[in-house]
Amino acid sequence: MGHLFGLGFVALFVFIIFSLFTVSDSCDFSENDSIFFRWLILLIAAINIEAKTKPSISNTKCLGNVMRVDVGPLGGKLLEVGAVINNSAILLTPSLASQCGFSMKIDNLGNAMIYASLQNCFAQNMKDEAFTTVFQLRLHGSQLAEDEIYQMAETCHYTAWACREIVCDHNYMEVSVKRVAPDDYILPKNPIPEAHKRPIDAGFRMTTITFFTPEEKVMKVIDAQRSGHGIANTPKRLVLRSPKAAPETYTQNVAGVPMLVVKTSTVFEKKWLVTRIDAAAACPIQEGSVFFTANTITWYLPRHIDPLISYGQPKLLEVYMGIDGQRLDAAEVEARRYSLTVTDAYIISVIPIGAVGGYFKSHVQDGQYHVSYTIEPMIEMFWTEDATHEGTRYKVFFPITTPLLPRPPQVTDRESHHSRVFVALSQQSGCSSLSLAIFAQMSSQLKLGATVYSLHLVFGLVVLDDFVPFSHTAYVQATLENIVPPSVSGGCDYQNFYILVKYGTQGFNFQTAVGTQLLTQTLAQQYGFVENGTHFSFVVPFFDPAVVYEAIELSSIKSRLDVTLRNLETNTIIKEFSVACNFISSLTECFPNGTMTALAVKLESVPGLNPSQLTLRDPTCGPAYSDERYAYFVFTGNSCGTTRKFLPNMMMYENEISLPDELEAKRASNSEEPEYELKVSCYYDINTTYAVAFQPRQRRNEPYAENAKGQLQVAMRLALDDSYSVFHRVEDYPITKYLQQPLYFEVELLTPASPEVSVELENCWATLAEDRTSRPRWNLIINGCTNPVDQYQVIFHPVWTDARVQYPSHFKRFEVKMFAFTRDQEDLSRQLFVHCDVMICDARNPLGGVCKGQCVNPDNRNKGIRLRAVSDENKFNHVSLGPIRIS
Repeated sequence: MGHLFGLGFVALFVFIIFSLFTVSDSCDFSENDSIFFRWLILLIAAINIEAKTKPSISNTKCLGNVMRVDVGPLGGKLLEVGAVINNSAILLTPSLASQCGFSMKIDNLGNAMIYASLQNCFAQNMKDEAFTTVFQLRLHGSQLAEDEIYQMAETCHYTAWACREIVCDHNYMEVSVKRVAPDDYILPKNPIPEAHKRPIDAGFRMTTITFFTPEEKVMKVIDAQRSGHGIANTPKRLVLRSPKAAPETYTQNVAGVPMLVVKTSTVFEKKWLVTRIDAAAACPIQEGSVFFTANTITWYLPRHIDPLISYGQPKLLEVYMGIDGQRLDAAEVEARRYSLTVTDAYIISVIPIGAVGGYFKSHVQDGQYHVSYTIEPMIEMFWTEDATHEGTRYKVFFPITTPLLPRPPQVTDRESHHSRVFVALSQQSGCSSLSLAIFAQMSSQLKLGATVYSLHLVFGLVVLDDFVPFSHTAYVQATLENIVPPSVSGGCDYQNFYILVKYGTQGFNFQTAVGTQLLTQTLAQQYGFVENGTHFSFVVPFFDPAVVYEAIELSSIKSRLDVTLRNLETNTIIKEFSVACNFISSLTECFPNGTMTALAVKLESVPGLNPSQLTLRDPTCGPAYSDERYAYFVFTGNSCGTTRKFLPNMMMYENEISLPDELEAKRASNSEEPEYELKVSCYYDINTTYAVAFQPRQRRNEPYAENAKGQLQVAMRLALDDSYSVFHRVEDYPITKYLQQPLYFEVELLTPASPEVSVELENCWATLAEDRTSRPRWNLIINGCTNPVDQYQVIFHPVWTDARVQYPSHFKRFEVKMFAFTRDQEDLSRQLFVHCDVMICDARNPLGGVCKGQCVNPDNRNKGIRLRAVSDENKFNHVSLGPIRIS
């Protein structure tokens, strides 16, 4: 819920205005004609506005069974949200928010929106009719500014509860059902009748819950809550809430749409009576239910959601569409150009990309400008089932973000002959805030009795949100004469040349030559020729025969493409154009086994060269492949005349490619071309050390590593919640925790990175002083087991492999209740330090004690028996953490 940010969206309009000049036939310039290259205006504007106003939290919307609080502009600050209960603010971490029914989003203007289920964990519930939630908002500014804290309480009234209400929010699924049970309460071994139901009175308590995944998974209610599920009784209803990432959920294909499903059966007990309540929720997944075109988003939601249908055919009574949780009437849906269609199988929503209610975000990919469009539609349905006539209200919040859409900046040439100015208009709507720099180069020339003015523009832009740069090149030309000749422009990237030919005022009445070849229909098709009536373009690959190689550099080849336009009738040259670029190319490759490869290319300066005649120093070592432009060699460090030279810390293997002496002499006598010689070098480190892994064969009487601590590095840290994904930093200490908060500790073995080694906890305890031997002392873990005399015992958490955890055996995680430190202590405003003795074990040779696993012999812990693989106390690592303040 912490690091949130806003995106500002603007349209970029840049006007570049330059004077045009009148040039006399004698090329003299007078003061009346203005000074050569006089320019009028170059405007660059970059605006970055940061809101300094306090957030407005007065706008609260009660949207049926959920509440939305519009916080207002954050002004570039970070927002933390807490829920207030018993005058204490509990920070809503991501795991706690999904368990308790909260979510949050930031719109394109930086306004925060908090969503809360009316039946969230911290709501004050008045007879299932009025629900009050108290929020604490903390805004983090710069390091020098103090945090801003605001507290607010909001109440929503909702009495139109359906028999079952389902909410699919960003991070959780919630189902709320009437708390009713069959007429006759019966023992749990008998089947439960479904005929008649009556309310469950207050004497019943929840004991177990069965998750169908779809296999049955039975858990105690308290264990399910510890696993992140929200399970609660209100005066009249049972509320079940599961995070979408919970392992108890599963995916089911419903009418071709993948949906995330959670199905449960909760058991209630009262003395000898037992009954149950079934609850289920199903929420759509974007992949497989949303389809994109260049202009629209189409969302398919099944009309009959099979996992939620128990008896017969459902009867759909109501369907609503909304945005950000707010229902829209039919007139507003039409005004926004949305579409909502109900068929026999689906409820289909179609939203134009760029419609009101969503926003664009800028991206730069491969140096090109792209945008994505995000919108959060909502569908709300109400249906009843034929057999029971019980109603289900179903509401799904469904944020959708399109794939990246290319939006190259468009530059329009709008020169004005009358006012003699260039007007280059660059327009791109739907952009994030952009910083702009413009580089312009202007030139003029006399050609065919007309003065042609050219302006070469490079737009350098930076997306301010992410500070990612990109550039766009534009060419603007203007002439004062009626006749405008054709023109050629172009550029290149890492692989291709790109050529653009404008027709001019005479249209397409000229011939085009690429290199020495005429641009025929076949060749144009090969180059991806595109024509639109005023110009055409094509793409020439770097390796095409029309490209000439000018020079070979360290890691690139300097290449050039020539384009010539000729008059059809006179065959005279109208325009000559050349573009030269350096293309990255590895001419030499050196392999660890001593093999070397080299590529020799035919340069423009040696047109008479035959690459197939090239050899290495040994004339018998010719190319492995060659054609009229290339020769490719493969050889080793001890062949073909390769020499070796020792340098500081490395060896150099060197060879050279050239013509044999007799061929070179013959060529030199008939031509003035320079000699062709290409040196090939490979460098190998002498003192490089490589790590080698091996697996020895197990033999009898093979010695094992001793299970002991040694000098290995072990670290202990404190997590924010049981997801163990975010931890307190060193600079955060001392940290403050409340009595109702648990502490989540993690101990990690930092070295070595071996799956054969494991870390085990021998003893853990807490003290008031930093000295680990000080008194008083609270024992948490004894001989690898929980303290048997402590009523708030330690809870061990399993460790699974993920992006951060490569070897789970290198980690130990446990949870301690803050109440464990308050026994027999009158002054609770103290600080604690937590210490642990850590054992490092060899998994191949678990000698005994804690090396056999956490708490392998709990009976011995009461006898004071210490089971250790090594009795030497110095073989243990000792780690400490603190201070932690109790509030």
